[in-house]
Amino acid sequence: MTTSEEPLKFAAIGLDHGHIMGLILGLQGAGADCAGYWSENDTPYTAMVAQQAPHIPRVNERAALLEDPTISLIVTAAVPVERAGIAVEAMRAGKDVVADKPGAIRLDQLAELRTAAAETGRFWSVAFSERTSSKATYHAKQLIDEGAIGRVVQTMGTGPHQLRPKTRPSWTFDADLAGGALADIASHQADQFLFLTDSTSAEVVSSTVGNFGNPDYPKFEDFGEMVLRSPQAQGYIRVDWYTPEGLGVWGDGRLLVLGTEGYIEIRKYIDLLGRPGGDHLFLVDQKGTHYLESFDVQLPYFPSIVRDVAERTTTAIPQEHVFTATEVALNAQASATRVGGLK
Repeated sequence: MTTSEEPLKFAAIGLDHGHIMGLILGLQGAGADCAGYWSENDTPYTAMVAQQAPHIPRVNERAALLEDPTISLIVTAAVPVERAGIAVEAMRAGKDVVADKPGAIRLDQLAELRTAAAETGRFWSVAFSERTSSKATYHAKQLIDEGAIGRVVQTMGTGPHQLRPKTRPSWTFDADLAGGALADIASHQADQFLFLTDSTSAEVVSSTVGNFGNPDYPKFEDFGEMVLRSPQAQGYIRVDWYTPEGLGVWGDGRLLVLGTEGYIEIRKYIDLLGRPGGDHLFLVDQKGTHYLESFDVQLPYFPSIVRDVAERTTTAIPQEHVFTATEVALNAQASATRVGGLK
C-alpha cells in the first residue's frame, strides 16, 4: 500500500466510457501513478491510453491488478451495469474505488456496495464530474456558504446531451445496461442538490422518463425529470439527449440556485452571449447583477482522493453522500412514470 514517501498507485478496470480518461488524468495530476489497466474489450479509450501513455501496461487478467499489493485504488468506467460488481470485488480485495457515474444502476447493487464498504473499511467514491470538474460549482458553494443569496430554497439543474448515435456503443441505448436517464445523467444533479443545499437526504416527489425523439431505440430514455424535497430545500432536475448540432458543445448544462436574497446561475459549458470557455457564473443580489470568474477556484476532488487513501478518510465526497446521491437517482429511476415511445 501507499506510504507518505511513495506516490499512490492506482489501476483502471473497465475502459468503456470516455470519462475513464478524466479519472486517469485527474489522479495523475494529483501525483498518483497508474500501474496498469484491464478492459474486457478493445475500445477507443484502450487505444487512447496505449497511444498517449504507452508506459502503462495493459494486463490480460484483472485479477493481476486486484491482487497486486502495491495498488491501493481502482478506477472504473466499465459498462454501467458492471461498475458496482467491479467496485465490490475491488473493495473485497483491499482496494478503494473511484467509479465514473453512474456507480450503480440498481438498488440491489447499491445495497451490495454499502455492505462491502462497511465490511472492508474501503471507500467507494463516484466522480460526479458535473461537480468535481466544475470550478463554477465549487465557487457557487463558497458564495452560498458566505450568505451571498440568503437561505437556499431551491436548485434547478439541467443536463442536456448531444446524442450522435453512430458514435455511441450499443449499450448506451439499453437502460438495463446503461441505467436509464435518471440513474445515469441525473445522478450528477442529485449530487449537486445535496451538496448545494446541505441536505443529507431527499425525497423523490415525482419522476418521469420518456422517449420522444428516438423511435429506432425503443429501450432508450432520451428524457427524464424529477422533483426532490428535503428538509432544507426543493429541487427540480431535467436531463435529455436533444442538444442540436448547432450549439457547438455537447450540452448546455445549467444550474440555478434560488435563495431568499438572490440567485446564482451557472452555465457550465457555454455562454450563449459569446464569452469563451465554460464555468460561467452569474450572481444576482440586492446590489445588482454580477458576472464572476472562477479561474482561481481549486478543484479539490482528486487531490482529496489521494489523501483519503493515505489517511483513511472520505473528504473528497463523504461516503454517505455518495450513497445518498446514488440512492436518490435510483429511487427516481425505479419509480418513474414512463411516457412517450418507451417499450
